[in-house]
Amino acid sequence: MRLIKSLGLVGCGLLACVPAWAAHAYAMWGEPALPAGFAHFNYVNTNAPKGGEIRLVSNLRISTFDKYNPFTIRGNAPAYLSTMMFDSLLTGPLDETGVGYGLLAEDVQVAPDGLSATFRIHPKARFHNGKPVLAEDVKFTYDTLVGPFVSPGYKTLLIEVAGVDVLDERTVRFRFKSPNRELPLTVGGLPIFSRDWGVEDGKAKPFDQVVMDIPIGSGAYKIGPVNFGKDITYVRDPQYWARDLNVRKGSANFDRVLVKIYKDNTARLEALKAGEFDLMRFFSAGDWARRVNGKKFDSGELVKGEFQNKLPSGFQSFVINTRKPLLADRRVREALGLAFDFEWMNRQLFYGSYTRVKGLFGNTMCETTGTPSAEELALMEPLRKNIPDAAFGPMFVPPTTNGATTLRDNLRRAQALLKEAGWEVRDGVLRNAQGEPMVLEYLDSSETGIKTFSSWLRNLQKLGVTLKFRAVDFALYQQRLQKFDFDITTIAYQGTSNPGQEFFDMFGSAAADQEDSGNFPGVKNPAVDALIKAMVSAKTKEQMLPACHALERVIAHEHYLIPQYFSAAHRMVYSAWRLERPQIAPPYINGEPWVIDNWWARMPPLATAPKKP
Repeated sequence: MRLIKSLGLVGCGLLACVPAWAAHAYAMWGEPALPAGFAHFNYVNTNAPKGGEIRLVSNLRISTFDKYNPFTIRGNAPAYLSTMMFDSLLTGPLDETGVGYGLLAEDVQVAPDGLSATFRIHPKARFHNGKPVLAEDVKFTYDTLVGPFVSPGYKTLLIEVAGVDVLDERTVRFRFKSPNRELPLTVGGLPIFSRDWGVEDGKAKPFDQVVMDIPIGSGAYKIGPVNFGKDITYVRDPQYWARDLNVRKGSANFDRVLVKIYKDNTARLEALKAGEFDLMRFFSAGDWARRVNGKKFDSGELVKGEFQNKLPSGFQSFVINTRKPLLADRRVREALGLAFDFEWMNRQLFYGSYTRVKGLFGNTMCETTGTPSAEELALMEPLRKNIPDAAFGPMFVPPTTNGATTLRDNLRRAQALLKEAGWEVRDGVLRNAQGEPMVLEYLDSSETGIKTFSSWLRNLQKLGVTLKFRAVDFALYQQRLQKFDFDITTIAYQGTSNPGQEFFDMFGSAAADQEDSGNFPGVKNPAVDALIKAMVSAKTKEQMLPACHALERVIAHEHYLIPQYFSAAHRMVYSAWRLERPQIAPPYINGEPWVIDNWWARMPPLATAPKKP
């Protein structure tokens, strides 16, 4: 593993071995853009005034919250809590990928053999209770996150971590089971909390009983006034330990961040138009095109902003649950995808605002095209018995209805695949050899979803497939997803420029039967496991890319997912009378968190429209 700089060690015993010196940042590939001692990130306004308030609407699809602990399985925590209250050892900038600069850690050292990462904690780092952040707190956080009471996604994410050693009061080392270039960023990005969180009468409660205990983090904000079922306010800590640190200059500018909760999308939109909050992000192309209007837009008080970005496209998809017998055959899954007419939907419903998702790694260096390279084939050939033959040919491209191919052509191909799989239409219903009908359920947490996907349902009916739309409240929806109690649903997977350990949670065999894991399609494929392992253990970019490509080919040709669509812009309405923003929008902006962290309040807010010059 190539390091940012050559690193030296002083002679010492195993646990007392402390780096002689280390680097200000860690980069997976190459060098970080900013040198040691840099003044601030390039995209922030260091002269932004501190003060004022931003009023937001919750970005979560939950009607309320019932806990302050964002890490445990049961219940729902408030929106934005984790990112606002917990600092991490490293922090990633919004204009680079695969890089972490020191936050809680004043420096980081990755061992030459890649088997450990050592962090030295900043001497000024403090929790909200005034106590210093120490190595024991970092170890406590890790031990808790891999413990029995936390969402299993953390355990999967950290499965390649062998353990954590406290080398001295402010120095902590993470040991890895094998070299993995991403792991220093993974552990460096963990939200760190105090050992005092959940302690009562000198005794720590089991972590699943730490529910309404106020989190003890070290972030820029604390929990302020709360109206349960209505809103929560985060208040800026005036004593925030990192307020003058280079990675935090120009950030956390609002004194108060008020997050309101609305149970109904229509009520939320009307509240925005009435000026009840200052910013709202839109995911509905229909709302954005036809319903974002009114007097406050005409006056210039509310502004529609489309913020272009270079983020990975992600892979929002229909997820097909292969645990269900009717969906276990790859040919059936492919046939379902052939009935999805994206071009018609984009034209008729989305005003042409979306682009089709093609695979796992769109808009990144891992995106796959063409036929497999020699390096990809070297990984795939030993696994051939578990890989579809089609994966050894051209990369799968989602079916289209533009140009030479029509929906009729796609449905004919789907009909042929279903017949190969033993399904034929009898009495207008698709049945297998046993006479069992093809009846499936699409699970959603909103009744409005039927409007979007009704065309797909109609196309499936032409094949004799009955797809029933089932809308349930979000709490039940979450519960059913956790137990994998669905046939088909939609998951908006976030993309990444540096794929790693999280793919074991999404597609690894070990996660397939682990309740509340991210393996929603139930993938149990030794070839997928092997390719993920090759991807995360790559020591160079040249080793990682063929593994990424091979993995993307297998997932695509197995048809576990039916790709949907994405937008390369964040659509946000904001109050130009109450908010101001930096001139530079960095390429990897993350929506509302960018606003919370880098925008600021207009001081004072405008009461009327500004006069024209």
